Formats: sequence, C-alpha cells, structure tokens
Amino acid sequence: MSAAFAAPGWLHALAIASLLLGAACSLLLSVQVIRHPQHMAMMNVVWPVCALFGTLAVVWAYFRYGRLATMEAHHHAMERDEKPPNMTDTPFPMMVGKGALHCGAGCMLGDVAAEWLAFLVPAVAVWFGWHSIFEERMYAVWVLDFLFAFGLGIVFQYLAIVPMRGLSPGAGIVAALKADTLSLISWQVGMYGFMALAQFAVLPSLGAPRATVDTVEFWFVMQVAMVAGFVTAYPVNWWLVSAGIKERM
Repeated sequence: MSAAFAAPGWLHALAIASLLLGAACSLLLSVQVIRHPQHMAMMNVVWPVCALFGTLAVVWAYFRYGRLATMEAHHHAMERDEKPPNMTDTPFPMMVGKGALHCGAGCMLGDVAAEWLAFLVPAVAVWFGWHSIFEERMYAVWVLDFLFAFGLGIVFQYLAIVPMRGLSPGAGIVAALKADTLSLISWQVGMYGFMALAQFAVLPSLGAPRATVDTVEFWFVMQVAMVAGFVTAYPVNWWLVSAGIKERM
C-alpha cells in the first residue's frame, strides 16, 4: 500500500471486507462454471469476473438463472426436442441484465489491466495526454481504460455472437461493434462518474486523500463504480436486446 495514503480505519476495514467478499463470490462461481460449463463459452468468464464487483447479487443471479444456460441444460433440452430453459424460463429483465454483465466483464478486465499498467509504467499516462491535454492524470488514464475495455468488450461480443449467428469474421466484427459500443460507453459513463465523485468529493469529505491503485480503497471504489456502470448500461442494453441488436441470453 502507498505509504502516503491514510484512510479512516473503518473505511480501510470496509474496503478489505468488500474485496474479500468479491473474491469469495468469484471463486465460488469459478468452481461452478468449471463443474457446469455454460453453453455460451464466454459466460464462463463473465460470471466469475462480474462476481468480483456484483458479489452476492451476481451469485444469486447465477444460481437462479445462470444455471439454466449450462451445457447440461441445453443438452437435456435438445434430447427432449425443447427450447433451452434459459430461453423459456428467464424473464426479459434478467436477459437484459445478463447482456449488461457480458459488457461489464470486458470493462472490468480492461479497466484493471489499464490501471495497473499506468501505475507500473507512469509514462503511459503521458502518452495518453497527461500534461499535454489533461492537467489531471486520472483523465489520461481513463482514455487508456476505455481503449482496453472497448477492445475486450468487442472480443467478448464477437465470441458470443459469431457462434450463435454463424457469421463470417468480418460480419462478426460489425455485429460485435453494433452490440457493444453503446453498451460499453454507457457503462463507462457510470463508472467514470462514480470514480470522479468518490475521488474528488467523497474520499476528501471522509478525511482521506485520493486513493491510488496500490490501495484497497481504490479497488473498493472501483467495485462500487462498476455497479454504477451496470445501472447506467442497463437501459441501453434493454433497447439493444429489444431491437435484436444484442442477443438474448
């Protein structure tokens, strides 16, 4: 942890507890998807990754609806010449939520990778506009965050859409861009908004300085920011799924 960072004891304890809860939930779902793989392979990544920030809510969603989409469930449905249970027993609002989480997993992994890269290689922030475009280093790192998240988000959508629709590589890329661009932008808006609020207002009001990447407080704030991202991305995903631009899951 950064030697210069000193948060209130209760905030430090809360951050540790929240991160440990996220890790435990992610581990639980990792075991589940290894034992019972999802029919859509990318969801084997999405569930454990999203449990890192969604914790108990994501665990509940997996056990209530995620298990309807396992390879076993699909196989049993095919044997009975029926539709897969995830398509018949999952309410539309939950399908939208799963679509948003699919986007959120790419955002989460991209943001984590970008934040650590910028922390370990400080020159990266300069390459992305610190001092030349932005006086605030955080904004330059957000550019990198977005690029990483967007790249991973498109890969996640491509790997989901192409097998389901039987698309060519070129058509798959176009479809992935259509499905994920607005979703990812709306997610990042919520995430950036909460990060800015926490770093510039909430933490100072609690007597703490801005949290740096090497502190548990930073990642606790990121956990909550990801939830904010889900909230802002959900209405956009509702429209994308309703319009058939994004697949029902």
